[in-house]
Amino acid sequence: MNEQLTEQKSIYLQISEMIETDILRGILLEEEQVPSTNELAKLYTINPATAAKGINLLVDEGILYKRRGIGMFVSPGARGKILEKRRAAFARDHIAPLLAEAKSLGITREELLDMIREREL
Repeated sequence: MNEQLTEQKSIYLQISEMIETDILRGILLEEEQVPSTNELAKLYTINPATAAKGINLLVDEGILYKRRGIGMFVSPGARGKILEKRRAAFARDHIAPLLAEAKSLGITREELLDMIREREL
């Protein structure tokens, strides 16, 4: 978690997304402890309450869980939950507008698929 915070979105959301990204990349594994709110606060020079808000968001989503007196840990199945959430967001934020714009331009399904194939990963 050495990413830089930006002013484009709330800090607590950036903290939760950074942890999610570390889980997706395999940097944080299931049952592994995540940095504490105090560690995050020190690392990013933020209020510990802000870091806690980001952590608690992930707890509410079942991505992290608390071991009393020890700290926060990555939940079993967290990676799958994150993938599902981010794929849904990708469809909502990118695919739906793409399809709407393609429709307004009169681009057929086949033409759109051809455009995608030309730029495949």
